[in-house]
Amino acid sequence: MIKESSSDRLLKVIIYIVLSLFAIYCVIPFVTVISSSLSSESSILRDGYSIVPREFTLAAYNLIFKDDTIYRAYGVTIFVTVVGTAIAMLVTCALAYPLSIRALKYKNGINFYVYFTMLFHGGLVANYLLISKYLGMRDSIWVLIIPALVSPWNMFLMRNFFKSVDESLAESAKIDGANDIYIFYKIVLPISLPALATVGLFYAMAFWNKWFEAMLYISDENKFPLQYLVMRIMNNADFANQLSAKISLPNYVVPTLSTRLATTVVTIGPIIFLYPFLQKYFVKGLMVGAVKG
Repeated sequence: MIKESSSDRLLKVIIYIVLSLFAIYCVIPFVTVISSSLSSESSILRDGYSIVPREFTLAAYNLIFKDDTIYRAYGVTIFVTVVGTAIAMLVTCALAYPLSIRALKYKNGINFYVYFTMLFHGGLVANYLLISKYLGMRDSIWVLIIPALVSPWNMFLMRNFFKSVDESLAESAKIDGANDIYIFYKIVLPISLPALATVGLFYAMAFWNKWFEAMLYISDENKFPLQYLVMRIMNNADFANQLSAKISLPNYVVPTLSTRLATTVVTIGPIIFLYPFLQKYFVKGLMVGAVKG
């Protein structure tokens, strides 16, 4: 057993101290957001933001959770995130795996077709007409899911990872009589957990943050996703403050600053809690796009 020298121990201590300080530096902004969201509007305007709540109040959260609309929005966003991520991963992997096989016919043409969509877009008007008129998905919750099922960037990440899988595994399985579908689900996917977790997290964050599509295509308040609803809450709060200033209402101030911070906590909280469970796979998959381009 190799004995650790004093210089190695000192270096390790220095590395731990530096990493700990860096971790604290990264955590402080989030703690400040939570603390300031629990502070009164007047204390923020007077003293600025702080890591300890000043004049503790739940006014911002009361404004956000004043009725059950926010809970419905949470339900919509959770449904869109879970269902959208699951279907998007299925479609992405089903497209990426065949494109990773050398013997596939017309592989280069299909790759170019997918890559072409990353460079050029039909435009907002064409996209609006396609979704609302021809596909008939206006005011449907599926408008938040179906148009975003395949991300070319994520597809190429998965394809590159599948290309790094040893081809001898598939060849051995074929000799034993396995077909491509069996090889894909029983052999390739189980050893692709780092890539699946990484790309799945990318999809989940994209679906969780959906708001622009809701603004364009959804008018039913019961189908508003969380991000779009909190944006409307903030716009209404700003409008209320502007109106009260114009008509000189005494002591009428909507806590817009603390509400902005509270909406940040409300919207990113679930994703932050999900990340620790995927961290070990996510770290392994950070280099997924660097293998066998």
